[in-house]
Amino acid sequence: MNVFTVIAAIVIFILFSGIRIIRPTHRGLVERFGKYARFGMPGFNWIIPVVENMYLVNITEQMVNAEPQEIITNDNLNAKVDAQVYFKVKTDEENVKNCQYNVGNYQWQVVNLARTTLRSIIGTMTLKSANSERGKINSDLHAILHRETDNWGLEIVRTELKEIDPPKDVQDTMNKVVKAENEKISAIDFATATETVADGQKRAEIKKAEGIKQANILRAQGEAEAIRLVNDAANQYFIGNAQILRKLEAVEHALQYNAKIVIPSNAELVNVIGELAGVVPVNVPLKKDSK
Repeated sequence: MNVFTVIAAIVIFILFSGIRIIRPTHRGLVERFGKYARFGMPGFNWIIPVVENMYLVNITEQMVNAEPQEIITNDNLNAKVDAQVYFKVKTDEENVKNCQYNVGNYQWQVVNLARTTLRSIIGTMTLKSANSERGKINSDLHAILHRETDNWGLEIVRTELKEIDPPKDVQDTMNKVVKAENEKISAIDFATATETVADGQKRAEIKKAEGIKQANILRAQGEAEAIRLVNDAANQYFIGNAQILRKLEAVEHALQYNAKIVIPSNAELVNVIGELAGVVPVNVPLKKDSK
């Protein structure tokens, strides 16, 4: 083996050992003798072995658990609080450098900051308000983490408050209160439904009574109309036959006192009766004898 072969082997080794492939999910920071040298983008990269080192930084979304902790609320109750924080390293060179050089172990620092912020927020609230205002707690936690981690090169994507558990005795009391409230709501709903049914029945009875009343009015009006028609018919009948009635009354009066009625020859009985009653005789033409 000659010297040139050895040198060639060393060169090839150095070339291959300096190759670095960066995936799209990462960015690279190249240091030379411990000092930042350049930024590594996804794809093929080469560093000088021994002289340079490359550190890969994950730029995908990550999640850290803020770990359950006991927090004393404003009403002096211990609440077990847990939360999750979703974040990612910003992709530009300056922010990737910041997450490595401005803060040590940024994942753990995010956890500590989230725990401290939760104690600060929930410590000013009562246990009841903390449970009913989870959205506000999430919003405040996100805003504070976003502001505090800005120079760490991080983007806080979202925060999720997992649980706010009170002590067991307090939880039992709260469950009883919730049960009582639900029973109260059920009772109110039942009373409202009953009142609605009763109101409907009342309206139905009123409509039924109004219908009966209207039917009676119409029946009475029909009877009155029938009576009027009968009276009109009677009046017309008696007016039209008044002369006949007077004739009959005169005959009755005459016969009552055994009066003799002389009927002239060639006179109609009806005319004689009419004269007795003071009614103008009816002229009836005499039939001529055919003989």
